[in-house]
Amino acid sequence: MLSPLNINVVPQSDFNVGEVAETGTTFVENAIIKARHAALITGMPAIADDSGLEVDGLNGAPGVYSARFAGAGATDQDNIDKLLLELGNNPIRTARFWCVLVLMRHANDPTPLICSASWEGEITLTQNGEGGFGYDPVFFVPTLNCTSAELTKEQKNAISHRGQALQNLLQQLKLKGGL
Repeated sequence: MLSPLNINVVPQSDFNVGEVAETGTTFVENAIIKARHAALITGMPAIADDSGLEVDGLNGAPGVYSARFAGAGATDQDNIDKLLLELGNNPIRTARFWCVLVLMRHANDPTPLICSASWEGEITLTQNGEGGFGYDPVFFVPTLNCTSAELTKEQKNAISHRGQALQNLLQQLKLKGGL
């Protein structure tokens, strides 16, 4: 998606960039930590994201702890099980996925590009669909009358929090004329 701006994206794995501890308390803080770490290791500009699910009936949880909601090393299914258990029969099931993308031009970039987007939905009582990952089988998209796990990859990329955040990043880069 960055090819129109003549930006060649190289995966972190090509540079052996290991994971860094997500010690931030917000999606923005964690995305900055990850982008700065990648820029420091590679010596190149870096894009990183932090994403998660906020559920209104759980006062915004799991939030930044979405990937480890059921504990360190939890599987997607473990996290879904804990989410459904904690939500129980709570009628307040509105939720949203958040994605924050951060572009660091270099490791000490004082003004990184920060883009965010959310995707509104509701948490279902049961799991539906086989696609996607994470909380997709329980994230119901009212406008499409299905869970995000029931969408094709193309449909999901066009409307999801990540797809929208990436579009926002592209727009910012176009306005700035690139990196």
